[in-house]
Amino acid sequence: MGENQASLPNTSLQDKKMAYQKVNADQRASGHSQYLDNDDLQATALDLEWDMEKELEEPGFDQFQLDTAENQNLGHSETADLNLDSIQPATSPKGRFQRLQEESDYVAHYARSAPKSNRCHLLKILCTATILFIFGILIGYYAHTKCPSDVTSSGTIDPQLYQEILKTIQAEDIKKSFRNLVELYKNEDDMEISKRIKTHWTSLGLEDVHFANYSVLLNLPGPSPSTVTVSSSGQCFHPDGQPCSEEARKDSSQDPLYSYAAYSAKGTLEAEVIDVSYGTADDLKRIKKVKNTTNQIALLKLGKLPLLYKISLLEKAGFGGVLLYIDPCDLPKTANLNYDNFMVTLNPGGDPSTPGYPSVDGSFRQNQSNLTSLLVQPISASLVAKLISSPTTRSKREVCSPLELPYNEVRIVSMQIQTVTQFKTVTNVIGYIKGVVSPDRYIIVGSHHYAGYSYNGQEWASSTAIITAFIRALMLRVKKGWRPDRTIVFCSWGGTTWGNIGSYEWGEDFKKVLQKNVVAYISLHSPVRGNSSLHPVASPSVQQLVVEKNKFNCTRRAQCPETNVSSVQIQGDADYFINHLGVPTVQFAYEDIKALEGPSFLSEAVFPKHETKIEEMDPFFNLHETISKLSGEVILQIANEPVLPFNALDIALGVQNSLKGDHPNAQQLLATASRLRESAELFQSDEMRPANDPKERAPVRVRMLNDILQDMEKSFLVQQVPPGFYRNILYHTDEKTSQFSILMEAWEHCKSLASNETLQEALSDVLNSINSAQVYFKAGLDVFESILVEKN
Repeated sequence: MGENQASLPNTSLQDKKMAYQKVNADQRASGHSQYLDNDDLQATALDLEWDMEKELEEPGFDQFQLDTAENQNLGHSETADLNLDSIQPATSPKGRFQRLQEESDYVAHYARSAPKSNRCHLLKILCTATILFIFGILIGYYAHTKCPSDVTSSGTIDPQLYQEILKTIQAEDIKKSFRNLVELYKNEDDMEISKRIKTHWTSLGLEDVHFANYSVLLNLPGPSPSTVTVSSSGQCFHPDGQPCSEEARKDSSQDPLYSYAAYSAKGTLEAEVIDVSYGTADDLKRIKKVKNTTNQIALLKLGKLPLLYKISLLEKAGFGGVLLYIDPCDLPKTANLNYDNFMVTLNPGGDPSTPGYPSVDGSFRQNQSNLTSLLVQPISASLVAKLISSPTTRSKREVCSPLELPYNEVRIVSMQIQTVTQFKTVTNVIGYIKGVVSPDRYIIVGSHHYAGYSYNGQEWASSTAIITAFIRALMLRVKKGWRPDRTIVFCSWGGTTWGNIGSYEWGEDFKKVLQKNVVAYISLHSPVRGNSSLHPVASPSVQQLVVEKNKFNCTRRAQCPETNVSSVQIQGDADYFINHLGVPTVQFAYEDIKALEGPSFLSEAVFPKHETKIEEMDPFFNLHETISKLSGEVILQIANEPVLPFNALDIALGVQNSLKGDHPNAQQLLATASRLRESAELFQSDEMRPANDPKERAPVRVRMLNDILQDMEKSFLVQQVPPGFYRNILYHTDEKTSQFSILMEAWEHCKSLASNETLQEALSDVLNSINSAQVYFKAGLDVFESILVEKN
């Protein structure tokens, strides 16, 4: 891996005897394991053997109760009164996992014989004491040099630590950082901005901040803008609707070069424009009955389904080109994007020239100048209106009429697309705070930096300012001697605009380490997209953790009627960690509540820098402060709780909710889901998993339990899904549906093509995932039940 090996702290291989059986050998390879560090503390913390004879002597766990002060949720007051009808977080039959901590009143007692009155014996005792005292000084000095005494973990400090750390995050500091980044963007390129971020993080005290560079294939705008020409009149237009004349281009505030679809085919196509609306399977079925779609141009609305999925349907239907736009009726009334350019990417993730493996020296590279046979061109709503001869303004009654081509009219247009592909360096900035108890377990916190080529000029600065504010707050405490129990890794990703390239390449580079050691991913991608509604997205296993946050109170400028926590597909660099590693993920973001009511996947469009007005949405940066503190508290809890605050039962409940509806042949799935819920309830209960037993506080026992909790969602990764759909089937395509996305798509596909082969494959994938999770939870139960059997 060359220089890129520095993307994580030093790794090593250690052979460990496992005291229990693990499920899914492909997820946990036997034999060797890679970790962040290789010191003495690491070897002790990872020792997975325990004395079975001592286990048999344990007192009954029913006799033990955690101290009230230790059992409370650190840093929280009473849970806010939240509307949780939409998610219904689980409650264990015997309570949630207890936060295992050392007993405050535990004292080790050593037997000591009474001293004798013999003077000689007293002299011997004195000499012995003197020798021990000298050895004690030497040992103390050595221990101080190896591990400073002022380094403490969360288990030995004030329970109010979280709030003390978060209290230092101030909106004014975020605002200053944001403005500095935006100003920097005007003068520097991507590499220079990465250097500035690295320098800033290093100055705050973050450890081993370094670059992870990858040479990747990017698809960039061509030397001249794409054009759309109406054949009947000969009128030529740029994507924003302006005429192709040089004078019109000079007068426009838009740069037509940056309206393009990355990795589209390029060339020229003259054909009839066919309005396919949102391009769903039903839309195409209806159109193919009356139109010949071969080599025609589809007029396609963005939204409702992933763009990659709709492009694949259009390819199968024989289309040759696509004019892509956003219908004004799908946007909030306050958003006027009729004349705005935007770009999209057709890249599912990573460097297209090295699919599935990292772009490092020596890697084989494929020729992937385009990822579709279609010519795809984003255009503005104003250009669509000109093509169909329809006004784009709303009526006085504010009743919006969706854009659509008249049924009986024929439009012939010629579209010309010019793009270039070239290899460029994408840079990730990586730094970390090493944990003291489990340094080989990582919580990854991800933002993204400068996208380049005029895109996201403020969104990346918003994301970077928030992650920097949290780093500053943590390092103030670290400088006083505190460290988290688990390692926190901070990542500023590059290449996000073209398909999350930086995060994918880094993930592929360190896949073997990450799939065993990553505990959670906290996303800070585009944290402020509106100012009216807080919209948390969380994996099922961590939804209850998000709900428990008592800071859902809104600022004066923002109204949050409900928490609205869900598991929906999100944009950004969390993609790799969700879909290839099965990592529990959390993202907090502010949205325009009207935008949430519209079609999903509109955020796939990326607008130029001057259209993103962060300071207008959040002039005092109170929303940024809230996002930073909410994300920070979740990070601290996951990094410091002795037992990971993940919920097994919520996964089972989510599976059952996803099977609601009129899916055919769902009886077997429902029966399997019921068994999964029973196993999850038993696993989560104190009776079957004696979490309150003092003996379980031994590091090996806690480690065993955390290993099980960490990998709960990996069972729901399927190999094949429709393009644009998540491989992690626990996530849904939008807020309006709770059913398994791959089953919904397969059912629609079945109705359109009158073939149930795709449906049967989807049913099989879901059934196998539920069965795999059932086996996994059962094996987790066996780990702890076997001890009770031995006692009896």
